[in-house]
Amino acid sequence: MATHSSSSVKLPFYLLLLLLSSMASSPALAQLSVSFYATTCPSVFDTVRASVRSAVSREPRMGASLIRLFFHDCFAGGCDGSILLDGADGEKTAAPNVNSVRGYEVIDAIKARLSTACGGNVVSCADIVAIAARDSVVELGGPSYGVPVGRRDSTTSNKDGAERDLPGFFENLDAIIAKFARKGFTAREMVALSGAHTVGQAQCATFRDRIYNETNIDPTFASMRQANCPRSSGQGDGNLAPLDSQSPNRFGNNYFQELTNRRGLLHSDQVLFNGGSTDSIVTLYSSNPTAFATDFANAMAKMGNLGVLTGAQGQIRVDCKRVN
Repeated sequence: MATHSSSSVKLPFYLLLLLLSSMASSPALAQLSVSFYATTCPSVFDTVRASVRSAVSREPRMGASLIRLFFHDCFAGGCDGSILLDGADGEKTAAPNVNSVRGYEVIDAIKARLSTACGGNVVSCADIVAIAARDSVVELGGPSYGVPVGRRDSTTSNKDGAERDLPGFFENLDAIIAKFARKGFTAREMVALSGAHTVGQAQCATFRDRIYNETNIDPTFASMRQANCPRSSGQGDGNLAPLDSQSPNRFGNNYFQELTNRRGLLHSDQVLFNGGSTDSIVTLYSSNPTAFATDFANAMAKMGNLGVLTGAQGQIRVDCKRVN
């Protein structure tokens, strides 16, 4: 692509000011800010944090579910709360989400608490999902990071986008790298974000083929998982196993240690360490928890900027499940 020096085109000063003013007022270019609700709902972060702490205390698995909810929202069209919308053709019914994504009721409860705390419908559902994901990471022992807010909620849901863009448990490394690359992530950032599997569980149907048919798996680990996941399809499909056998409810780098020992639960986990281009990243994270925590926090913050709606775009839903 041809380049031009900065002196090749000169705008009159008043036109330059007009251009800058127009860019600053454009909803699409509006910036998220940690202080967005400083005057309209100053208790927003405290309220979400308390709600997440309570939810995780009741059910430790919920922290992982809220992190996954954020990821699945952002990767299908952007961090716009579209995954929360009910409807037969919504993201909730997409193959990667149906009977799998959880935590909707926690987001609804937080929305209700914020409506009371803020004196009305002030905080978007999309912002709640983003803040709750960060607070879940922290509550489970992971790194904190800033969550700029000011997102608005989509008025449509993107089922096709969810089915096209979300990586599947059955996919190989090149396909996963490509899906993350289309969202602007490097392979290293992809591996870091995959480290969210240091917490949470998966259903038998998603790892059955791996524990019975794949060879790059520790035999003892395979036998252990087979005890709760019958070979026949349709039997025990919903039976759960931890994605990280060492500490399924504590955030850390054990997930990567498991991969180096061929104990990844999902096919899409083990391909990160299977003689391919990401082996060295997995090795780094397995021995350096600080590097993983830093990269994960940065990648989560970056993901929170995907496809956001701001300014006059979208709306702030009164009920996260439906359009106003």
